[in-house]
Amino acid sequence: MTPPRAVGSNAGAGHDAPALADLMPWSVAPLLYGRSWAVAPDAQALRARWAALLAAPDEAERERLLRPSRARGLHTPVPQLPVPRLAGLPAATTRLARETGPCPDPVRVLHGAFDQQWLIPDHRLIDAARPELWRVADERQIFAVEQARIPNVPGPALSFSAVLPDGRSPAGKPGRIRPLYRRPGGQDPNLAPGLTELLGELLGLPVTAEDVLAWITVAGLPGRDGVVVPLTRDPDLWLAAVGLGRTTIWLHTRGERCADPAAGRPGGQPRLPGGRRPYVRAPLPGVPRAGELEYDPEQQALRVGAGLVSPVPAAAWDFHAGGVRVLEAWYERRTAVAAPGTLEALRPSRWTRATTTELLELVSVLAMLAELRPERRRLAERLEREAGARRAGAAGISADALRRAGVLPAPVGARRPASVLDHHEEGPDGQFALL
Repeated sequence: MTPPRAVGSNAGAGHDAPALADLMPWSVAPLLYGRSWAVAPDAQALRARWAALLAAPDEAERERLLRPSRARGLHTPVPQLPVPRLAGLPAATTRLARETGPCPDPVRVLHGAFDQQWLIPDHRLIDAARPELWRVADERQIFAVEQARIPNVPGPALSFSAVLPDGRSPAGKPGRIRPLYRRPGGQDPNLAPGLTELLGELLGLPVTAEDVLAWITVAGLPGRDGVVVPLTRDPDLWLAAVGLGRTTIWLHTRGERCADPAAGRPGGQPRLPGGRRPYVRAPLPGVPRAGELEYDPEQQALRVGAGLVSPVPAAAWDFHAGGVRVLEAWYERRTAVAAPGTLEALRPSRWTRATTTELLELVSVLAMLAELRPERRRLAERLEREAGARRAGAAGISADALRRAGVLPAPVGARRPASVLDHHEEGPDGQFALL
């Protein structure tokens, strides 16, 4: 496409920052599970639940275990979820009342802002699975998820994920999910057409879609009607914020995106240096119970019954997202008592080594994110000074400037899912959908 005309030097008189909803126009509502037993911290528990569902002695018992809703029941016809890029064999589409096959391979999902769990990727179990998200989930995708805005509660305005996020919020109203790319393979950025070209022209730098998302990570602010994103014409400020933003995304995605060893972001799970890396100092209970997680500020340690994990910086313990303390919410989801006779009650009988590893990894990620706060504050102060200069008449990139440059408003088609089907998707009862 032909790049839009550049913003003139007098275009900064308007100082309104553009909305994230305008810069990343395509968004999707959170997933609606309809039945909590289809998602769990442990993949084997999901397989056991599936087996118990199919082992029900009659249809009435299978229905009780399923917990039908208005959207899903034993006889609800639904098409297959487009999961080839995320898992092994996709689920069947026969009615659940007649299902006899193995459990579909569970896939990783992000529950809330930081809790990676497992989900049975079966359209028959999920009230609103948002297939348009599954079609673009691959090794290049980065999902941005708006977090609930809770007055007087700290927390990031956005979270980021390499795996499919469910968009759920522990407290407050769930936010929208905004994929960075509208097509698989990192194709068709979900950005207002012409935005990267315009920014590149004004900054005198090459600008990619990941650069813009990294900028949004640092500059995005919670507003009354959603996240707003001040933009800059200062190349030094841009480069500093993009570097910090890439580190933030690397941490949020557990090293799966924005890895760059030369910039201190190696591939794989982020790890704190040896002297600050958390370890299990006293064995954790075999069966941790709800309410047993405590923080000891003097020892900088997490206590789980008689177990001890340290060092855990206070900033990691106090890290909030979506209106809740992240570590407390993570622990509660793994120790909550389920009603007897339900599928949720099928879970590991003991705390596993993998669960302990996940806890240590989460502590590390939260600690490293907290360490970025001073630099984030310095960049926020520079942005505020720049905003003041714009109000005084200096050049800038406001929402009005983007409109005059033809970048905003984004065309209607940019707010809808792209057509990305590259294979037949099976419809209900094994029929192929006519598209």
